Formats: sequence, structure tokens, C-alpha cells
Amino acid sequence: MAARKTSRKTSSRSRAPKDAIALLKADHREVKGLLEQFQKSRSESKQAQLSEQICSALEVHSEIEEEIFYPATREALKKNGDLIDEAEVEHTSVKELIDKIKGGQPGEAMWEAQVKVLGEYVIHHVKEEEGEIFPKVKKTSLDLQAIGEQLAQRKAELQGEQM
Repeated sequence: MAARKTSRKTSSRSRAPKDAIALLKADHREVKGLLEQFQKSRSESKQAQLSEQICSALEVHSEIEEEIFYPATREALKKNGDLIDEAEVEHTSVKELIDKIKGGQPGEAMWEAQVKVLGEYVIHHVKEEEGEIFPKVKKTSLDLQAIGEQLAQRKAELQGEQM
């Protein structure tokens, strides 16, 4: 019986509405954790599994940022539009690496290096978003709760498509 209560708390907590920044930061933490697991793993099958999870999470995350978050923030941060431009360029680089990783497999030349570099790109990108973009966005009149709901809905759709 106690397990059910815990389960309900967990599921209701995961469905609790998050503002856009909280949702995106949660995605960042998830990917960072997966990247750390990848770095520690010496098993090719585990690395393959983790790389799929990393790529999948990043594809969904990039998509929701590009479709919903960046257009809204670009408008709100008119004076700092270059930050969004840089973020989109970084997304392009990440997508190119994801394509290479998905086209390869553990044990192939450069594959593990590509995953490691992907992680470095992501860590840099997260640092800029959380250190520069998010603080500026918080100072705007954007309805981060409404944007968070849109992000969550689109994220669920994309994850459903991946399955």
C-alpha cells in the first residue's frame, strides 16, 4: 500500500505543470546524467543504449526549443537576439553530431569521440542558456507557465512519435 502512495506522488509530481525554464533545466539535468553514465561505461552495449537515449533526448529537447521556446524568447529579448542565434547555431552542430553517432556504433573509429564531443557541446550550450538566456527571459513579461505547458505537450507528442 505504501508503494502505491509513493507511486502516485511520483506520477502526480511528474505531471505537475512546470514553467518553461524549469522544464528545460530538467531536460538539461537528464542529458547531463546520461552523458556521465556514458563516460563511466566500458560496455559497448551499454554505451550504445546510452547514446540512443542521449540522442533521443537531445532531438526532442532541440525540437521543442526551436519550435516554441526560441521564437517566444527571440521576441521578448529583441535586444539580445544574438543569444538565440548562437543557440540555434549550436543546435545545428549538435544535430550534425547526433546524425554521425546514430549512423555509427561502439567500436567504430571516432564514434566514442563523437559522443564525448557532443557532451562537451551540450555542456557549453547549457551553460549559456542557464547563465545568460534564462536569467534574461525571467525578467521579461513572458508567461513562462503557459510556454512550459506548450513545451510539455509538444515534448510528449515527440516522445510518442519516437516510440
